Amino acid sequence: MKRTLLIVAILFFTSLTSVLADNIVEYQKVKRMTFADLKKEWADKHAPEILVPIHNEVDIYDITYTTKWHDGSEIKATGLYMVPVNVNKAMPQVLYHHGTSVRKERSGMFFNGEEMLCYFFAADGYCVIMPDYIGLGKGEKRHLYQHADSEGQAAIDLMRAVNSLNEKININSNGQIFITGYSQGGHAAMATHKKLQDEYKGIYKVTASSPMSGAYDMTGAQSETMFKPYTQPHYLPYLYESYQEAYHVYDGDFYEAYRPEYREMLRRLYSGKYQHFQINDSLPKVPKNIFSDSMINQFLTNPSFPFKKRLEENNLYNWKPEAPVQLCYCKSDEEVNYKNSIVTYNKMKELGAKKVRKLNVSNKFSHGNCAGMATIHTKMYFDSFRKGSKNGTRGPLFKRFILRIGKWITPEHSLKSKMKRLEEKTF
Repeated sequence: MKRTLLIVAILFFTSLTSVLADNIVEYQKVKRMTFADLKKEWADKHAPEILVPIHNEVDIYDITYTTKWHDGSEIKATGLYMVPVNVNKAMPQVLYHHGTSVRKERSGMFFNGEEMLCYFFAADGYCVIMPDYIGLGKGEKRHLYQHADSEGQAAIDLMRAVNSLNEKININSNGQIFITGYSQGGHAAMATHKKLQDEYKGIYKVTASSPMSGAYDMTGAQSETMFKPYTQPHYLPYLYESYQEAYHVYDGDFYEAYRPEYREMLRRLYSGKYQHFQINDSLPKVPKNIFSDSMINQFLTNPSFPFKKRLEENNLYNWKPEAPVQLCYCKSDEEVNYKNSIVTYNKMKELGAKKVRKLNVSNKFSHGNCAGMATIHTKMYFDSFRKGSKNGTRGPLFKRFILRIGKWITPEHSLKSKMKRLEEKTF
C-alpha cells in the first residue's frame, strides 16, 4: 500500500512539474554585456563598484511565454532574463519588476532605463527575471495597470519559463528567490510575493522581498494625490481604464465618466503608442479634474462604488508575509506617497509579521533619484541572505557608510522646483 501511494505521489509530482515547466513559447539571446560594456555603464551612471561590483559578464535573453488573461484564457506575454556568464555554481534568482510604462513596446530592450538596476544584480551572480507585464513588450492584450493578480501571475509564469530555459542553457538555481521592483514595480513585487505565498506554497519558496516605493495603499495614502497638483496625472485614467477592462467598473460607455472636453482625446492617448510625458501634457494638473463631478462624488461618498471597491481589492498592505520583507522609500517622493510604506509596515506588524522592516532611503530624494540608492540598499539586503543570514541585514557597515556619503554629495532633485513648474503649467 505504501509503495502504491509513493508511486502515485511520484507520478503526480512528475505531472505537476511538467505542467509548470511547459509554458515557454520561444526565446533568443539578444545581447551579451561584456566587462567593457558593464564598466562603461557604471562609469556613465557614476555607480561605485565598491558597492555594486562587476564579477561577471551578462547574457540577455528575450522570452515569450504563456500566462493567463483576467478571464482565465491563455495568452502570450514577454520578458527578459539576465544570466551571469561563466559562473560555475548554482545561482539565486531575482524577480525584478519595472516601473510604469504606458507605451507598449520597449525602448531598445528595456522599459524606463531600468536595465542598470538589473545589471547591479546580474553582474554579481544573480539570475535576473524581468517581466514586461501582461500587455506590454511583445505580449498580447492590453496592460492592466496596478492590477495585483496579473502582475503576480505574469512574474510567476515567466519564472516557470525561465526554469525550463535553464535546462537548455545549463544554468542551475540554488533555490533562493528574491523579489523586488520600483514604483509600479514595488506594487508588482508585493503582489508577486503575496501570490507565491498564497497560491504556490510547496512549489516555490520566497527567500526575501524588497518592494521599493510602491503604491500599496491605493484607497488611502496614494489616493491623496488625486486632489492636488501632481507630476504624473496620467496615472489616474490609466488606472481607471485598466480596471474597466478587468472588472467593468462603469456601465455603458465608460468614457462618459470623464469630463466632456477630455473624452475624445482619451480614446486615443492610451493606445500604447504614446509616452507618459505626451499624455501628461494633455491632462489637468489636478488628476481628479479629468473626471465628472458625479464620478468624484461617488468615489468620496459611496463605499460600494465599484471603482473604489476594486481599488480596495488591489491594496497590498493588509497581509502577513512569512518570508522577510524590506520596504524601501524616500520621504520626498513626489509620485508615490512614502506613507504607503509606513501604512504597510504598521499593518504587517499588527498582523504578526516578525520579519518585516522599513528603510527610509533618503529624506531629500525625489521619486526618480530614489531608485538607484534604493536598489543598492536592496542588493545589500539580498546579499546578506546569500551569506547565510536567516532574517536579513542592512549590509556591511563600511558599505552603508560609503552609501551615506554618496547620498550626502548627490545633488538634490528639488521637489519644490518640480511642483513650481507644475503650478506654472497652463491649461
